Amino acid sequence: MRTFQQHPGDLALLCCLLLLPPLLSHGADIPLGSTLSPGRSASWTSPNNTFSLSFTPSPTSPSLFAAAITYAGGIPVWSAGAGAAIDSRGSLRLTPNGDLQLVNGSGAVLWSSNTGGQGVAAAAVQESGNLVLKSSTAILWQSFDHPTDTVVMSQNFTSGMNLTSGPYVFAVDKNSGNLTLKWTSGSNTVTYFNKGYNTSSTGSKTLSLPTLTMQTNGIVSLTDGQLASPVVVAYSSNYGESGDMMRFLRLDADGNFRAYSAARGSDAATDQWSAVADQCQVFGYCGNMGVCSYNGTSPVCGCPSRNFELSNPSNPRQGCKRKVDLQNCPGNSTMLQLDNTQFLTYPPEAITETFYTGITACRLNCLFASSCVASTALSDGSGLCFLKISSFVSAYQSAALPSTSFVKVCFPGIPNPPPSPSR
Repeated sequence: MRTFQQHPGDLALLCCLLLLPPLLSHGADIPLGSTLSPGRSASWTSPNNTFSLSFTPSPTSPSLFAAAITYAGGIPVWSAGAGAAIDSRGSLRLTPNGDLQLVNGSGAVLWSSNTGGQGVAAAAVQESGNLVLKSSTAILWQSFDHPTDTVVMSQNFTSGMNLTSGPYVFAVDKNSGNLTLKWTSGSNTVTYFNKGYNTSSTGSKTLSLPTLTMQTNGIVSLTDGQLASPVVVAYSSNYGESGDMMRFLRLDADGNFRAYSAARGSDAATDQWSAVADQCQVFGYCGNMGVCSYNGTSPVCGCPSRNFELSNPSNPRQGCKRKVDLQNCPGNSTMLQLDNTQFLTYPPEAITETFYTGITACRLNCLFASSCVASTALSDGSGLCFLKISSFVSAYQSAALPSTSFVKVCFPGIPNPPPSPSR
């Protein structure tokens, strides 16, 4: 019988290793005391490595890091603290009392699951992409109940939940099941998309808990206890196609809500459906006083006239600012005409800013109202005039728009140069 001699140094090293908290999980339960940090290439993974939780560079500040669940290939589907970013000395830790915490290098807790002392025995990343905190018998907390900007297959997105991305919020209306998109800034909220589907099924009913789901076959559906069967919201353009892929819904940073698919191992996703067909109709897409138009099929952002300049020339989506503020006009102010342009007016602004008047009155009423900054007269036979008294205005310009707008500027108004002819 062979015997082995153990060096005392080996025993000391083994003891030190046993004292370190576990850092890497390949589909196994993650025990209390486990820690992830940006400085170590560690991750907590689902059983088949389909999803993993690790630190990735923050999209807004590459020197900082976010704790994110990503699909195989690197597409993020959830982040702790809605993308809260930490420095390289921070960590994500599952404390001995069962609280999952995102901690900065200073020791400040930026986000917590608030499950300390509730009986959490372990964490796990499930094959569905759901991060769960559980006892020996039940799930006590799950990331599926706290979505950030994405809904994956088999995840139920119910009324009462929100997806957020910058100033944009997506939700399902509790009573009607309508999909809603809102722009928010401080106490101001504008609803620029509010649409129901199959109203023959939902229109006469008050729903109890409408739930949006991304099905594995590419159908986006709505279910509720008051409905006899799921209502189809949309078919992905690759509906019915199979393969090793993930389908998901995401509220993008441009304010649109889309369905995607991505093959395993790919870090790129393909857009298969979008809620807002015309991107320029997304409120605030080009920032305050920005004008959205199209260069071919791509939306571009500019300013109403040469009386304005981009707030940030390196990012036209951040809007425009006046070269001379209206209160500092050396002479009178004037209304500069913008053909085929519309200042977007959605609820609740539509209630206070909508009038029935002709184009001349639409211009003059704004000129003489100190609070008005712009106006739009529709030429579609409706007789509608929008007087923009909001602190934030968003415009859309297209040859197809039957409208004429006016923006208040210091005299003289300096129109933009005509667009260069396409070759």
